[in-house]
Amino acid sequence: MKPIRMFIRSIRDAFKSVFRNFSLSLASISCITITLIIVAIALLASLNVDNFAKLIKEDVTIVVFVDREVTEAGVKSIQKDLEKIDNIISIDYKSKKELKEEMQLSSSVLDSTMKEWSDEENPLKDTFQVKVEDIREIGNTAAKIEKIEGINSVNYGETMVNRFLSAFDVIEKGTIIAVLLLIVVTVFLIINTIKLTIFSRKREISIMRLVGASNFTIKMPFVIEGMVLGLIGSLIPILVVIYGYYALYRHFNGQLFSPLIKLITPEPFIYLVSLIILGIGIIVGMLGSYQAVRKYLKV
Repeated sequence: MKPIRMFIRSIRDAFKSVFRNFSLSLASISCITITLIIVAIALLASLNVDNFAKLIKEDVTIVVFVDREVTEAGVKSIQKDLEKIDNIISIDYKSKKELKEEMQLSSSVLDSTMKEWSDEENPLKDTFQVKVEDIREIGNTAAKIEKIEGINSVNYGETMVNRFLSAFDVIEKGTIIAVLLLIVVTVFLIINTIKLTIFSRKREISIMRLVGASNFTIKMPFVIEGMVLGLIGSLIPILVVIYGYYALYRHFNGQLFSPLIKLITPEPFIYLVSLIILGIGIIVGMLGSYQAVRKYLKV
């Protein structure tokens, strides 16, 4: 029961201290708020870039062209062989007649040209549109497909896919490094701001030691005070995340520049990011207070 009473008393003392040293507390809260807003923006951008990459990867399709001489039974045989290949997650067959009809619907110019074609004159080929699970293995998957009897050719835009993979690798690594660096800078700024706050109260800590307070008893209120400062400093960044991202999503109608570049749906995304921001604020606040008391004041 004694540890519980001590913890409750430490929480009470921490809240009193925040208001008693309001100007210093306000400086710490302001620092936490500003740096966490920057971290929140970087985190939202990083996760959306990762989502863009994922969507584009999912949209990559292997187009498999079937030989003209292949019969309907041969097409079914090819589909069975495709289903046996690892890494393939979906197969969509379209006959040359279906392709012709789709192209006619997509353009009035094509319609005027193609409507004169009979089934025998149609130069298009039956195709399979294949999607893969792991885009990094798309080359090996395409090579296996080419070996199937009755396949005329395989196309998936090899050069463009390789460029996309290289570009997204760089972007993903870059955004991760940027977010981590911002978090490190945030930790550094917040810890040093809280250190200044606690250093100004060195006399208060010395008095506590003179009356026989243990190191743990002295540290606990300051650590909880750091937690409170981190909690309060996280509130505005969380509001920026929730309302700012909602406004951004509605303004751009859920996408940027192209339907391929879709923003992540706000819920539950914004709440997960808010929890991360809250966690960073609380942990860094507690860590800053602990480090300040332990190292700078030699408690």
